[in-house]
Amino acid sequence: LNKQQATTPVSDKLPDTESVSTQGKFSKTENKEYEPASGTVPQESSGNLQETHIINEEPYCINESGTTVCERIIVPDGFRRVEVPEGSFGEYLRNLKLKPHGSDVLYYDGKVKPVKSHVAVLDMDIGNRDLQQCADSVIRLRAEYLYAKGMYDKIHFNFTNGFNADFSKWMQGYGIKVEGNNTSWVRNPANSKEYGSFRKYLDLVFAYAGTLSLSLEMEKVELEQMQPGDVFIYGNTPGHCAIVMDMAENEETGEKIFILAQGFMPAQDIHILKNPANSGGNPWYSLDFGERLVTPEWTFTREQLMRFADET
Repeated sequence: LNKQQATTPVSDKLPDTESVSTQGKFSKTENKEYEPASGTVPQESSGNLQETHIINEEPYCINESGTTVCERIIVPDGFRRVEVPEGSFGEYLRNLKLKPHGSDVLYYDGKVKPVKSHVAVLDMDIGNRDLQQCADSVIRLRAEYLYAKGMYDKIHFNFTNGFNADFSKWMQGYGIKVEGNNTSWVRNPANSKEYGSFRKYLDLVFAYAGTLSLSLEMEKVELEQMQPGDVFIYGNTPGHCAIVMDMAENEETGEKIFILAQGFMPAQDIHILKNPANSGGNPWYSLDFGERLVTPEWTFTREQLMRFADET
């Protein structure tokens, strides 16, 4: 939810087995190696893939055998998924892999989250320390998409003190040295564009970025202009955010609906949220939600919708 300012070292968020040295690098001492996220940038998007079932007058929008977001989360009758450009962030998000239906949301330490606020869980590692929280989860999805597309120069996020952590610099053999409020680049030949180094870069970003810094990098969007990949974000201490994973539109009325995903604190699996106004089998939110968007664990306002600047 909230991150400490870079003026205060966040040793509680940095992995015990890694430390930021005076060379500005992580020293990996554990055996676990990071693997690329299971989501890929597909060649084609999917539309209304399955028939919607009605349970107690409420549409059941879950295809329990579906393995991706667009296969698992069915659109209600009369709706079709909105068109998204080939290779776009929105296409990437709707085709991300999911864990099997019924999977629990796990914390970074393997414990089960007791609050059942989800309908699906993304099949993506979160590491084994309390790093990837809410803003970090949005950063993770955006960075994984850009990394998969080879757009390394667009992978950059600010620390809370304003320092720009640019992956294109990191991969050239530089590390980041943090001493109090002083942050600087230093040579570190071990850093590269390899995926393991990319994940170490992200862990450092997770430690020193948060909803406040992320919101300052994004641009406000009118609710009517929403597209997949936009983010509801309250940048503060504490703050929170949830990302629009997919959208659909009623072919007759023009009504638009969307689904949301979030991470939370402590670090936990990214998961697709229930809509508490519906039954557990219908996670879709109407774009016409009024002034306040009520999600299972946070309430946003319509003015808190934002977009990554290079997506506008």
